[in-house]
Amino acid sequence: MAVQPQYVTGVAEMLTQLPLGAFLTVKSGDRVNTMTIGWGTIGFMWGKPIMTVMVRYSRHTHQLIKDAPDFSVSVPLKGHLKTALAGAGTKSGRDINKFEAFSLTAKPARVIASPVIDNCGLIYECRVVYKHPMDPSAFDPILDSKFYKDKDYHVLYYGEIVAHYNNRP
Repeated sequence: MAVQPQYVTGVAEMLTQLPLGAFLTVKSGDRVNTMTIGWGTIGFMWGKPIMTVMVRYSRHTHQLIKDAPDFSVSVPLKGHLKTALAGAGTKSGRDINKFEAFSLTAKPARVIASPVIDNCGLIYECRVVYKHPMDPSAFDPILDSKFYKDKDYHVLYYGEIVAHYNNRP
């Protein structure tokens, strides 16, 4: 069942919230982690609605998503879960269980293996269709010096949006 791009739920709300944070959640084997993201895109590529997320090599989530077939993006709205977003963006899943530490509830997704975060207003379930590490030599030097002083680059993950829905808390 292909998702029609004109029917992707809450794109304007998602893009308004994203700079303030959303949860990227991944399951690989029996390991699950969530992290806060503030960058990403929604678009239409390869005849499919696509969400692109970025994960730095240094992040614990990178160890999971590099082998995972899918990921979810759970978007809290109107300041909801603000403390959890801050914590999940500053603490590592290597060191703590973020779900316990920040009172987050992972619940089964409708279509994919990776769970979603309960009590978020918008949910996007994505199947990884392409991944690619950043090429520093092809990157704008001004942006490189601003965002990658430590040379901890991202890997870009393109996910086909296979389910999307309102999940109003």
